Amino acid sequence: MTIYSVSAIASVKNGRREIEDDNWGDVVSIIELDPSLPEEALFELESFSHAEIIYYFHLVEDTKVETGSRHPRNNMEWPKVGILSQRGKNRPNRLGATIVKILKREGRHIHVQGLDAIDGTPILDIKPVMLEFLPREEVTQPVWATELMKHYW
Repeated sequence: MTIYSVSAIASVKNGRREIEDDNWGDVVSIIELDPSLPEEALFELESFSHAEIIYYFHLVEDTKVETGSRHPRNNMEWPKVGILSQRGKNRPNRLGATIVKILKREGRHIHVQGLDAIDGTPILDIKPVMLEFLPREEVTQPVWATELMKHYW
């Protein structure tokens, strides 16, 4: 396996200190740009309504990483599916991705809503959401995924 190196470009500031699976919709977070990057890296991000945030699940221990399949949230009523067929945090590279609502930008800080990352989470990338990058066809998913997400937001 080839190894790549990335560095955090920002970090999350919010009131969520514990890892939780649900109720992320009303969470407001501040994404604070790392001092190694100039403020101008964020110029005009606030002209977009949403951004995609790529982050690192930094609290997942090596021994908890999954590479095969499992029941989502260990719910035996749901099918056993591959770790790459679900969005759990115990992924091989521990990467998370979420589309958030941009509330405002103040200098090096982006205020966002709906980021499902706890306080202190390292941010690896920020991308504006453009309509042209969203699916052009209907999005479908299995019933278990809809059930799992019922209280997520």
